[in-house]
Amino acid sequence: MTQAVTVRRDGDTFQARLFWWHAARLLDPGSPIIRVGFENGPKSFDDIWVEYDPKRSAQDQYGAPLRREHVQCKWHVSPDTYGYSHLIDPEFINANTRSLLQRARDAQLAYAPDGIGVRFKLLTNWRLDRADPLRQMIGTRSGAIRLERLYGSATDNSKAGAVRKAWRDHLGLDEEELRVLARTLAFGEATDTLDGLRDNLDVLFAYVGLRRIPRNESAFPYDDVVFQWMAQDRLEFDRKSFPAICDRDGLLGQGEGRRHVYGVKSFEHPIDRLEERCHQVLDLIPAFDERYIRSEADWGDALYPALRAFLLSAARDQSKLRLALDAHATLAFAAGSVLNIKSGRHVELEQRTTGERIWAADDFPPDVNWASLEAEVVELDPQRPDLAIAVSLTHDIAPDVRRYLSATVPTVGRLLMLTPSTGPGAQSVACGRHAFELAEAATRMVREARGSSPVAAVHLFVAAPNGFTFFLGQRQPVLGPVRLYEFDFEGGRDRSYTPSLTLPISTRTGDPV
Repeated sequence: MTQAVTVRRDGDTFQARLFWWHAARLLDPGSPIIRVGFENGPKSFDDIWVEYDPKRSAQDQYGAPLRREHVQCKWHVSPDTYGYSHLIDPEFINANTRSLLQRARDAQLAYAPDGIGVRFKLLTNWRLDRADPLRQMIGTRSGAIRLERLYGSATDNSKAGAVRKAWRDHLGLDEEELRVLARTLAFGEATDTLDGLRDNLDVLFAYVGLRRIPRNESAFPYDDVVFQWMAQDRLEFDRKSFPAICDRDGLLGQGEGRRHVYGVKSFEHPIDRLEERCHQVLDLIPAFDERYIRSEADWGDALYPALRAFLLSAARDQSKLRLALDAHATLAFAAGSVLNIKSGRHVELEQRTTGERIWAADDFPPDVNWASLEAEVVELDPQRPDLAIAVSLTHDIAPDVRRYLSATVPTVGRLLMLTPSTGPGAQSVACGRHAFELAEAATRMVREARGSSPVAAVHLFVAAPNGFTFFLGQRQPVLGPVRLYEFDFEGGRDRSYTPSLTLPISTRTGDPV
């Protein structure tokens, strides 16, 4: 009984905190969100819905404006996975007769009969099973189904065909009707803990002027108040009604004022779309097929020039910048190289760790207990001129780097391996100042490894928070010419590295910060 109560309460907490994640943006004039609903709408997709200003809305996976998003929240105490067959099983949503997919079909007919402009999203802390064919059909950028993958075969005698057949038979649809439904479906994995969601809300509340709850207080009244509103039949909120009800219930506090945040994205976070909260967003997603760049030449020919122009324009307007980088490590490093140490700009970074944090080079005083950086140089071949660097802050990448170098980069003679003294891990970097200090230490160690011997090129492999990678990029002029690499973390190709960007890139003069 106790376990059942805990599960239910945690599920309600999960739903409430996701509601506030969207609803709080009704207090932000720069957000495209204009209405938010709670516990009303199509059955099984009524937990939360969000409506966007059509002039500023995000786009769906095929570039059409996204007007509304209906979210079904499903929280589990213990980790597990699901697949395409669960969506046609009523027990998956604790129902007796109608499955999640049947209810999605009802919602699609009522709200998006042509399949365009509305999305129905399952958001859960369970993961799609890696072996399930549905996982390969879900776009990692948006979480939406990629129709070209669902319909990648002409018959039912394939993995994709088996999914289509199971869904068609269950729903009684033909292929075209299923295609219209599938375009509206999306799946998201909630990777943050409940405490992590609370920490993220604290940052957001500081922006928009909602009363902040000290982290040492166990009670978080926002978890309960939205259900009190539901009992009063207050289920929809807009830019006029939401501030009024928050004021009535004493939820408005002293806000810091909305700081301009500049976002760069090459992939989409499952619940935190940058357009909903950033002053400007550089959307580089169209250059990628999921996590993989469509053309390797685009790193230098298209992405870097666009990133440089975007950041220089932002830097001209103000001396203090806040960046949100939902982007590949290559782009984080490149951003640092644009806004380098000599730019004269104070840069804050929205860093995703176990929650969202604001990192800056001076955010905390130094702490002797922070992990230091340890270096080991491996001599591969003294006749080869290049130096490779493997930075293993979040996990150990040295074995993968060595295999890649041996098979692909015959010019590397030495490998510099950098690891935190506490060992790689998600918590190895404590804050912005720590990341800044580690970047300084890494730069010093690279210079020491180079010594007086000429180095033709530096090959950089990084597994680290983007905040660290940005700070390291700020020191690119000291590092010299750098070739960056991206790893196939999703395992969609060969689970190895591919070269990305080489810096510096020659640019026209006359465009300083």
